[in-house]
Amino acid sequence: MAAEPLVQRDSEARQRWTTLALLCCAVVLSFSTWFSATAIAPELTRAWNLSTAEATWLTNGVQIGFVTGALLASLFNLPDLIRMNRLMAGSATLAVIANAALLLEPPPIVAILCRIITGFALAGVYPPALKLVSTWFVAGRGLAFAAVIGAITAGSALPHLFRGTTSGIAWQQVVVLSTIAALASMVLFLLCVREGPFPYGKAMFDPRQIGRVLRDRHVALVNIGYLGHMWELYAMWAWLLTYLTAAFEAGDYGTAQDASLLTFATVALGVAGCFAGGVLSDRIGRTATTAGMMIASGLCALTVGFVYDGPLWLLAIVVVVWGISIIGDSAQFSAAVTELADRNYIGTALSLQMGMGFALTIGMIWALPRLAELLGGWQWTFSVLAVGPFVGAAAMLYLRRLPAATRLANGRR
Repeated sequence: MAAEPLVQRDSEARQRWTTLALLCCAVVLSFSTWFSATAIAPELTRAWNLSTAEATWLTNGVQIGFVTGALLASLFNLPDLIRMNRLMAGSATLAVIANAALLLEPPPIVAILCRIITGFALAGVYPPALKLVSTWFVAGRGLAFAAVIGAITAGSALPHLFRGTTSGIAWQQVVVLSTIAALASMVLFLLCVREGPFPYGKAMFDPRQIGRVLRDRHVALVNIGYLGHMWELYAMWAWLLTYLTAAFEAGDYGTAQDASLLTFATVALGVAGCFAGGVLSDRIGRTATTAGMMIASGLCALTVGFVYDGPLWLLAIVVVVWGISIIGDSAQFSAAVTELADRNYIGTALSLQMGMGFALTIGMIWALPRLAELLGGWQWTFSVLAVGPFVGAAAMLYLRRLPAATRLANGRR
């Protein structure tokens, strides 16, 4: 009889980790649509005769759609009204349709609308995926969250892999591959993923509580850290291919496909950063980990201009270290909010943090190509990205000195 509970626990553990693996696989596949247009922006610009502004909004449209979708889903508490696997499957289906619509070569305004819908759809995948993981993991939740963030990172990198391995093939192939990947994710969400035995409490967005969140000094410091992180993250992800393509052309390092493969490697290796951030945060503390990651990524933003002219191996090292450090702290800002905020408005605090962060990315993605024009090229453009992580690191180190920081990571500041 004593062996029976042990067998049951082993079975539950296997089921928990199997669900996490399947969920992460589905998230990777669905998020291949996030940068599907960004990865082929040079080809679309030539084929559709796009202006710089139109090309920029093909990326920014996803950010706008995501912010809108995430806030609406939280406002109406959709993950509590619809089974989370069905919500994610339906969202993936919408992403499939919006992504595939690019194959019709619509006018730019319609293409941008398709990208907005894609972002809106992915807002039905990201937050519910984290919430669903919470129903399986009480112990080990930090590692599980890191796995989901890592999956989002890997999925965001996939279109660059598609482009880098389809040399000589039309841009449509990248769209087709990302559409098929998202379709496969829909099947996984619907048939292979379900909620676990530990229901997650409701965490709704309530606009009336925004003032309370903003007045919470400790949460405000975490949000400053998060905004510093987001100032840099998506602008780097969105324009790294353009930067590397220009560097490869200037230094005659290789082809556009080689630039795509290095972009893929840089973003994809951020998965390692996610896991490292989760482990370090639990061992040395949230503020130390987030500040350290942001200082490292900020230094990379400053350094990358100096290695623009090579040698290639040094440029590759800098961007890969940047790719690892730039995302490694991401999940820890949300974790910190859940530990510092009043339990009565955690849902509002998390939604507000995400909304402010992704709204900031819209401005940064828009600004970088214009800054490149002013500077006469991309070499020094990324330097401005260092401002965000340095400010964010300062905020987290200041939080570290406050007594409330002992509530973070079981006393590990």
